[in-house]
Amino acid sequence: MALAIFDLDNTLINGDSDHAWGNFLVDQKKVDAKVYEQANHQFYLDYKNGVLDINEYLHFCLKPLAVYSQDELTELHQLFMDTVISDMMLDQAKALLKKHKDQGDYLLIITATNEFVTGPIAKVLGVDDLIASQCEIIDGKYTGKPTGTPSFQDGKITRLNEWLKSNPMDLEGSYFYSDSHNDLPLLKMVTHPIAVDADETLTQYAKGQNWEIISLR
Repeated sequence: MALAIFDLDNTLINGDSDHAWGNFLVDQKKVDAKVYEQANHQFYLDYKNGVLDINEYLHFCLKPLAVYSQDELTELHQLFMDTVISDMMLDQAKALLKKHKDQGDYLLIITATNEFVTGPIAKVLGVDDLIASQCEIIDGKYTGKPTGTPSFQDGKITRLNEWLKSNPMDLEGSYFYSDSHNDLPLLKMVTHPIAVDADETLTQYAKGQNWEIISLR
């Protein structure tokens, strides 16, 4: 059994679930539209440019979770899945996951996007486990703050190493599929790094290293 690791946003789905969730909150009038939409867009640009302050961003995007009850958030997220995420699903991504599952691999998503947004998506995709940026919960309610090491850039390695200590797996024969140059630290660690519909920086690096380059679109 090999470990098959996947980034989520713009890799297994056609879009960024974190950015889309922010836009969804604006559309649902759950946040101050003018202020939130502008900040959400700027954070996304920072991410693409490799200069995102992940802790600042997590405090920003998790803050609205503290406003609502778990039941309200569950209902809101289901609407998000039905109206936004369903349109981002990729048949070729599902086929790739099935291919790895059929050959006996363990399917793991590692994403910088928080676990509230990504948990239901990972469940629909049918992967074995998910590593995502963590949300603080006290007395069954989101505080609006992050906790632990964000699974972003080098943080993906930190979180993966923590995960490996609790799971009988290693990186021998491992795969990692990603679209983003932010994931280069982990891509360099696995046996089979694969660039998926990659940004220009990752595409050029992958070509220089003779890594496999694919599209799921």
